[in-house]
Amino acid sequence: MLYDVVIIGGGPAGLTAGLYTSRAKLKTLLIEKGLTGGQVATTEFVENYPGFDEGISGIELSRKMEAQAKKFGTEIIQGTVQHISSEEKIKKITLEENQKTYESKGIIIATGAHPKYIGVEGESKFRGRGVSYCATCDGAFFKGDKIAVIGGGDSAVEEAIFLTKFAELVYIVHRRDKLRAIKITQGRAFVNTKIKFIWDSIVKKIDGEDSVTALHIKNVKTGEESVLDVQGVFIYIGYNPNTEFLRGLVKLNGNNHIITDDHMHTSAPGVFAAGDVRSKGLKQIATAVGDGAMAAVTIEKYIEENF
Repeated sequence: MLYDVVIIGGGPAGLTAGLYTSRAKLKTLLIEKGLTGGQVATTEFVENYPGFDEGISGIELSRKMEAQAKKFGTEIIQGTVQHISSEEKIKKITLEENQKTYESKGIIIATGAHPKYIGVEGESKFRGRGVSYCATCDGAFFKGDKIAVIGGGDSAVEEAIFLTKFAELVYIVHRRDKLRAIKITQGRAFVNTKIKFIWDSIVKKIDGEDSVTALHIKNVKTGEESVLDVQGVFIYIGYNPNTEFLRGLVKLNGNNHIITDDHMHTSAPGVFAAGDVRSKGLKQIATAVGDGAMAAVTIEKYIEENF
């Protein structure tokens, strides 16, 4: 069956794109390999998305976005895209599970990104119960607590500073003896009395029962091991865009994010990208939604001009 638009990825960017293309009367298929909502669906509570003054659970926000897209006609299926053929004007998208192929006039890639994991004991167990990768999303849950931030780059230090609004104490645990963040950000952290630095240290284990209660660390220079009494662990060692299946299709930057212009065009005609999968400065639900809307409007114009 030929679709006007196939959207790959069902996070906020993909669902918003589906809402817009469906409202424009374009026959739209959205393919999501897991649960719709993406990273948002795994967030316990969202307080920084406009329109919900008392906040909303991540899963509920995802459900509302999905329901709204479906209301206007977006068809949503579950599947993992294995291959995209874009040489011809009509694109072909093949699924990994059953090798079924869908045809489309245009494609929006909104596959998002996933946090880099440390891979230590307790990390997956306490994800969402003390282990987080988003201070903006979850910081307010740790009012008066002690928190550890893992990492030494811009994101880690900036988010550690943000977390001092809520926490009693924030440890920055870094495997080196100096930060990688820009100097001005470092300066702000160094003068913040609620931040304590633990240098030359790596995480060995995240411990607790129902939620996080302790962080086991090891000094890489002395070999000394110690335990921090913390109720939250925020991990900032980077994000990996979900672009493994796109190599050779569109241009990627050095971090494997899709390169687009401001209108979400990629290097491949008829292929657009939106959300955290593309190269951009800020990655939030609000910016993903904006990307999705722009990609939808742009692909509508592309179809009008080419078909």
